Amino acid sequence: MLGLLNSRRIMPLPDTMFCSQQIHIPPELPDILKQFTKAAIRTQPTDVLQWSAGYFSALSRGDPLPVKERVEMPVATQRTDTGLTRGLLKILHKQLAYKKIVDLRELQQKWKTLCLPMEKLKFILKMDPVEDKVEWMKFLALGCSALGGTLHSAMKQACEILTEDPEGGPARIPFETFSFIFTYLSGLDPDRTEKETILFLKNLEETVADRKEGMIGVSDFFIEDKKKLQYLAI
Repeated sequence: MLGLLNSRRIMPLPDTMFCSQQIHIPPELPDILKQFTKAAIRTQPTDVLQWSAGYFSALSRGDPLPVKERVEMPVATQRTDTGLTRGLLKILHKQLAYKKIVDLRELQQKWKTLCLPMEKLKFILKMDPVEDKVEWMKFLALGCSALGGTLHSAMKQACEILTEDPEGGPARIPFETFSFIFTYLSGLDPDRTEKETILFLKNLEETVADRKEGMIGVSDFFIEDKKKLQYLAI
């Protein structure tokens, strides 16, 4: 038996010599690797291998890449226990918003690619349980709530994610979009009445309708909230 095994032993392959003429390097490879490196530096994934698999998978399909627009600096007012950041939520928005209704399995896969903890996704979804699909703008609102902690902080996150204004600008979004997210999150707050929500949005709409061409920025609704607090103190 030992002789039979020895006779079938695989002989080592001879060393192969390569020269530059024998190795073909695709001309696009250097640029692909350069862009990948820049993307990894901007995004700072906690699991590079897991994120890389999602990156190249999206690249091969022509899908939006799981890449932040810039490196995020820590924000003092942002919760640190969520694993989620504004930049990561913005990536998910770019990847999934066009579908409007998102399959939870696809959301879970995108979430995993960004190296986010699945426990946190489950926690966010428990705020407003669904079966197997979720309306994207509602999930975005829940994500902003997880980031902000308060309703107004959540709206600030939403404006800064959805705006087309440049970084550091007024972070304006259509009032209709603002109203939808605000009404949705208000409805999940047991301490806020429907009457309060309607009154707040009515006063806010009067402020921005003409002067702001139907667009609302972060400063607009924080100013309106200050007015309400001053009124209640009288």
